[in-house]
Amino acid sequence: MSVVLDRFLKYVSKDTTSSMHSESYPSTPSQLEFAQALAKELGEIGLSSVKLDAYGYVTATLPANRAGVPVLGLLAHIDTSSEMRGSDIRPRIVEYQGGDIPLDKKGQIVLSEEMFPQLRDYTGCHLIVTDGSTLLGADDKAGVAEIVTAAQYLLMHPELPHGEIRLAFTPDEEVGQGTRYFNVEQFGAEFAYTVDGGPLGSIEFENFNAADADITINGINIHPGSAKNKMKNSTQIAMELNALLPSGERPEYTEGYEGFFHLASIHGDVSKTRMHYIIRDHSMQKFNDKKKCLEKIAQYLNDKYGRDTVLMTITDSYYNMLDKIAGHMKLIDLVKASFTDCGVVPRVAPIRGGTDGARLSYCGLPCPNLSTGGENFHGKFEFISVEALETMVDVLICLVGKFCG
Repeated sequence: MSVVLDRFLKYVSKDTTSSMHSESYPSTPSQLEFAQALAKELGEIGLSSVKLDAYGYVTATLPANRAGVPVLGLLAHIDTSSEMRGSDIRPRIVEYQGGDIPLDKKGQIVLSEEMFPQLRDYTGCHLIVTDGSTLLGADDKAGVAEIVTAAQYLLMHPELPHGEIRLAFTPDEEVGQGTRYFNVEQFGAEFAYTVDGGPLGSIEFENFNAADADITINGINIHPGSAKNKMKNSTQIAMELNALLPSGERPEYTEGYEGFFHLASIHGDVSKTRMHYIIRDHSMQKFNDKKKCLEKIAQYLNDKYGRDTVLMTITDSYYNMLDKIAGHMKLIDLVKASFTDCGVVPRVAPIRGGTDGARLSYCGLPCPNLSTGGENFHGKFEFISVEALETMVDVLICLVGKFCG
C-alpha cells in the first residue's frame, strides 16, 4: 500500500462532517478531534512551527532549502459535506476493467458507466469507492493526504530544491465558513494553492460570484370556510415568487459560465413560509442583475399583498477570483508545466461553485484551486483512483520545485 493511499484511508475513517446549523466554530466537535490528530502527525513527520489554534486551523512549515524563493502556501479542508452521511465510511479498492461497479452487497446501488461515462477513462486503474451508504470523503481528505505526503517526501529528500512551504488545513469549507477566521498575514505565504478540485489535471482560477437570499413570507391564516378576501396564504405567495424568476435560470438548465437562482430549501404553512435561495453568476454585472431581480419581485409582491409580506435579506458570500489571479498568471503557467511533466494533461475550467481560494485571493493571497483526482463529490457515487492520489503527490513536489526558477 502506498503512503498516500494509507494516509487517505486513515483520514476518511474519521467523521468530519460539518454542519450548516451549528453556532460553534468549527461547526462540529469531530473536526477539532481530527485537527488535533493531524497536528500531532505533522509534528511527528518533522514539519516545524506546527500549530492548532482555537478555531481548528492547523498550520505547519516546511523550511526552505533554497534562498530567495517566494513563500508558497498549500491548503486543503478537513470537513466533509453534510449532503450525505460521512460517518462509518467503508471504502474498498476495485481494479477497474470497465463496466458497472456494484457498491452494496446486494448489488442494488451501482456506479454505472452509463450514468458516469468518465469511468471509461479509469480502465486499468484502482478505484477507491464507497459501499453505497456514505460519501467517500475525497473532498477534501484527498487534498489533505496529498499535501501531507508531498511535504513528508520533501523532508526525506533534502536534495530537492524548494523555498519555504506553508501548509494549512481548515474546517467548515463545506458550509462556506472555511476562511472565516483565517489570518492571511500570519500565514505568511506570498502565493498559495488550494488542493480541492475534481478530476486529475484540473486547474481553476475562475469561480462564481455568490450570494444567499433568505426570504420570510408572512401570511394570514383564516378558516378556509370564511377565508374569502381575508386569507393571505404564504405558501401560495412563495410559489408565486418562485414562478416569477426566469425559469431557464436554474441549476438543472445551466452549464459553463451560465449563472442561476437555486431554491435550496422551502418550508412553511399558511401563516409563514421561509425560503432560501443561492444566487450564482461568473459575471459581476449579471450577478448584480440577479440580486436586483429578486428585490424587484419582493417589492412587487409587497405592493400586491401588503407591506412586509415578503421580507428578504441578500448576503454576498464570495466573488470571482479571476480579478485577483489575472495579475499572477505565472501561478497557472507553473502548475500547467508541473502537470505536463508528470504526464497529465492540464485542464483549465471555471468552477461552477466556490472555493476557499476565492476568499483568500480577495484577502490578498492569490490562490488558484488544483485537482485532487476525485469524482462525483458529496454522494454515494464518489470515487478516486489510487493512481490519481499518487500522481497529485508528484505534481505538488514538482510544483514547489518550479518556484525555485
